[in-house]
Amino acid sequence: MWECPKCGRTFKNTNQEHYCGEAPKTIEEYIERQTEQAKPYLVQINKAIKSAIPDTVEKISWSMPTYWKKRNLIQFAAFKKHIGLYPGPDAIEAFAERLKEYKTSKGTIQFPYDKPIPFELIGEIAKWCEKERGAQA
Repeated sequence: MWECPKCGRTFKNTNQEHYCGEAPKTIEEYIERQTEQAKPYLVQINKAIKSAIPDTVEKISWSMPTYWKKRNLIQFAAFKKHIGLYPGPDAIEAFAERLKEYKTSKGTIQFPYDKPIPFELIGEIAKWCEKERGAQA
């Protein structure tokens, strides 16, 4: 176990990324707390999602920017080498053909900083999540 020297929380992984102290309350606050490398990507991803699904609630859930409509529809987060997008496993399956060049796992897409990020595709995925997952709520 690794203990963060700043906040004292313990984690399985050494140097585990986490928030020391209070989690951000808004998506804008989350973005503002990120690295200079991540901020411009996060701003564009947030804009793509907000434009695609404007009638959803913006909130922080699991310490990540979240778009919500009766349930979490889509989330994103910054990491050292990539931006993680969390649309759920059904969305990954639905967009599998268009996500071939990105690392995916059950419900997660990784967009590395050293590749162009497909903001238009992210908007399409968000729209799909609202239609498919929002209807299930």
